Amino acid sequence: MVGASKSETGGGPIRYGMVGGGQGAFIGAVHRIAARMDNDFVLVAGALSSDPTRAKASAAELGLDPARSYGSYAEMAKAEAKRPDGIEAVAIVTPNNVHVPAAKAFLEAGIHVICDKPLATSLAEAKKLAALVEKTGKVFVLTHNYTAYPMIRQAREMVARGQLGDIRIVQSEYPQDWLTEDLAATGQKQASWRSDPKQAGAGGALGDIGTHAYNLARFVSGLELDSLSADLDAFVPGRQLDDNVNVMLRFKPIGNKHPAKGMIWASQVAPGHENGLKLRIYGSKGGLEWVQADPNYLWYTPFGQPKQLLTRAGAGAMPVAARVTRVPSGHPEGYLEGFANIYQEAARAIRAARRKGGKPAKDVVFPTIADGVEGMAFIEACVKSSKKNGAWTKL
Repeated sequence: MVGASKSETGGGPIRYGMVGGGQGAFIGAVHRIAARMDNDFVLVAGALSSDPTRAKASAAELGLDPARSYGSYAEMAKAEAKRPDGIEAVAIVTPNNVHVPAAKAFLEAGIHVICDKPLATSLAEAKKLAALVEKTGKVFVLTHNYTAYPMIRQAREMVARGQLGDIRIVQSEYPQDWLTEDLAATGQKQASWRSDPKQAGAGGALGDIGTHAYNLARFVSGLELDSLSADLDAFVPGRQLDDNVNVMLRFKPIGNKHPAKGMIWASQVAPGHENGLKLRIYGSKGGLEWVQADPNYLWYTPFGQPKQLLTRAGAGAMPVAARVTRVPSGHPEGYLEGFANIYQEAARAIRAARRKGGKPAKDVVFPTIADGVEGMAFIEACVKSSKKNGAWTKL
């Protein structure tokens, strides 16, 4: 990664284990690619499935020592904590209902945690986990990977420097189409657990991708949400969780300035959209627009001037973008590299934690347990608002 010195990233690969992510899983493979892209992590253990046979077969495919293929996360946490060469971190890539109990087991064993989003299935359990993270002092990383795209880092810096002036409007959307029909009825694994409140929690599309849209809006704008009005739908007959979400946002005012307003749309029943994450921010001096499908570009429009196309590694790239860039301009970087940037930031934080009281450099940025708690507060506020016919609800 450009700009990261050996003193910040050195010390050899971090030994990590994985909970979930075995045969038939999607996100586990993404995490493994991201973890090894910069040689910062090495996978040495796993509880890769709740099915013991599948767990062993998955471990064999990945070349893990059979002795370090575990039947449960509890067994793995206990055994690895006792080993002199035990894991230093764990990646939790399971359905949402396993995130908190698994994270709790590893935090109590003295192991750093990298966890997929959303954090939990309820705000109450998210807050309890946050208290445990505070108590243990361990690094906790939530993989809102879009925050690590170079041009998102640049957009955030531009807003912070005041290039857009006073922020007035924030719009974020994340439409997909893969659940337009009742895919869960076919037994498709990913659709099945995401449509099950016991595994996914209170939010369907809201928790799965709506939290990404909200987190990105907050990350770039730097604004705090005051209240929201939400309208949740389940268009597919029999579906227990929402598949389409419309949310209006009211942000907290800064000083005596007019508070910014916003909108979020998240849908998994929008034919023609694959992963249509998009962010627009408008202020008194200009606007920004970023599209995840074309992530190496950022459109910047100073008010009264022509639109400017800023590129990931071009002349207008800021140091914050350059630091999380790997290849020269004109060579595309995207989803996997963004995920890898989260893992490299995690590595810098974990290596800093090896030193007593050590903290990473100030430029190390990653979503934390606080982002996870806020994501759950967002989900619960949306559900509450929608049940009250879109009533304005405090976060």
